[in-house]
Amino acid sequence: MSSISFTSSNKLSREDYRRQKDLEAARKAGTAPAEQDEEGKDINPHIPQYIAKAPWYLDTGRPSLKHQRVLDAEKEVIQDKWYARGLRAGPAATKFRKGACENCGAMTHKTKDCMDRPRKTGAKWSGKDIKPDEIIQEIELDYDSKRDRWNGYDPSEHAKIYEEYEKIEEARRKMKASELDKQSTTELVKKTGERTAGEFSSEDEEDDEDKYAERSDMPGQKVNTKTRTTIRNLRIREDTAKYLRNLDINSAYYDPKTRSMRDNPNKEVDESEAYYTGDNFVRYTGDAPKMANLQLFAWQAYEKGTDVHLQANPTQGELLHREYLQKKDKLKDTSKDSILAKYGGEEHLDAPPKELLLAQTETYVEYSRTGRVIKGQERAKAKSKYEEDVYINNHVSIWGSYWADGQWGYKCCHSFIKNSYCTGLIGIEVANSANPLASSSSINNSISTDKEDSSSIKKTLVELHNENMKKSKSKNTDEDVNKHLKRKDLGEGEIKLDSKKLKKALEYEEKRYKLKNNEIEIDDRKRPYNSAYMGKNTSTEAEITEEDLEAYRLKKQSYEDPMANYVDNEDL
Repeated sequence: MSSISFTSSNKLSREDYRRQKDLEAARKAGTAPAEQDEEGKDINPHIPQYIAKAPWYLDTGRPSLKHQRVLDAEKEVIQDKWYARGLRAGPAATKFRKGACENCGAMTHKTKDCMDRPRKTGAKWSGKDIKPDEIIQEIELDYDSKRDRWNGYDPSEHAKIYEEYEKIEEARRKMKASELDKQSTTELVKKTGERTAGEFSSEDEEDDEDKYAERSDMPGQKVNTKTRTTIRNLRIREDTAKYLRNLDINSAYYDPKTRSMRDNPNKEVDESEAYYTGDNFVRYTGDAPKMANLQLFAWQAYEKGTDVHLQANPTQGELLHREYLQKKDKLKDTSKDSILAKYGGEEHLDAPPKELLLAQTETYVEYSRTGRVIKGQERAKAKSKYEEDVYINNHVSIWGSYWADGQWGYKCCHSFIKNSYCTGLIGIEVANSANPLASSSSINNSISTDKEDSSSIKKTLVELHNENMKKSKSKNTDEDVNKHLKRKDLGEGEIKLDSKKLKKALEYEEKRYKLKNNEIEIDDRKRPYNSAYMGKNTSTEAEITEEDLEAYRLKKQSYEDPMANYVDNEDL
């Protein structure tokens, strides 16, 4: 019966339940002996059942209060006791031992747990520099000791830092004393007045530090050397005061107590160009509007019965607001789809812009005869995700602007290393000297230029001009074969037209126009090879001239001209 009150898990009958209640009442009255636990100790009958009853994972089937007592193992925890952490025991072994770490040779850990730098050849194969074994102690730590970052730290190690700084300070004092001894007495009098060299001490050093501290005052900040405190002002004195932005009486109100001006003092100035637009810009920029919307949503949700508080649980408020926005967008899309499905008109929403439909815009652009923009907005350049026109390491050209021997490089210095520093003309000379062919050609060029310079001194300007013309003619004879491949910009600069050539070009253009109208096709077998680059002749010397271009423009039919199809009956 003694164990029924604590350990009975089965359902009791009415008689057993009555006996149990009578026994508990007798024990509380003192007429029945108290119940005993496993150790023979009496159990107080006045202890409530929720304390005396053991949980299911500690229930032994007998009445006991052991689950309420502190375990003896927890009392034997090491507290405030230093233990060797990170130290190694004794001298290292001279030979590799079986089962040791293959990297460092220690026996206390495996290769995968080794914290040393991975060697190219481990201690197992080299047999050199075998590390000693670590000191491993089996210490039972409690919950807090396991998570204590300073557990096992020796405070005496911190004394080494003090000693190091004291040595540095002592060396600095000796150095300053030696410098003062080297100076003459006249220099000391000029600097320190009536002081002598023997009166310098640590107080003088502190005065020097205070002097430098006064010089290091920043705008809006004052350092008091006596109390060693820093005083910060509300604004930087170099800034223009807010009440001086606009001296008009009817301008924005300035509160001198809080030094605030909420409204914009210069409303006539564009906000993008204004230097100061009032203190209210803080409320409408950055994350301030987002925070205001969150707070408003939290208030409205709380009024509708949702338990949300932005300050108590900001994460919940953020998630609810995000979910609300998603549902709102989804509802808007569904309502839009339902209206379109009921009334139609979806084709009007997907209509192209008016610029494409009407083929005209209000933007004024003026072009040259060759199609270049003279006046107006230029065509937008295609943007790239890569950086453009960014030169690094003093280069004046980009990587890939030079190609030689199957390698890319920089054109400014002929360097093939991408992260190299630009060496300019010196780098080009060094690259040419490394290549014997390039160096020989550069030497020959330099010799020829020297000869030309020496000969040009003796010749007149007329003779030099004639020689240059002859050289250009001799060069052009070699390039005449592929002359039609070299295109030049026609219609640019000053244009001089020959009347005879223009007349011939107009006659040829008129013939070509007639052939085109009569739909007489030219046999492709009789077409020359480079006919796309040729003009009116079939020879390779044929090239489109300024006269041909002008004749094409004169004969070209302008469909946009409203007077193109106009015919005057009187002229007929």
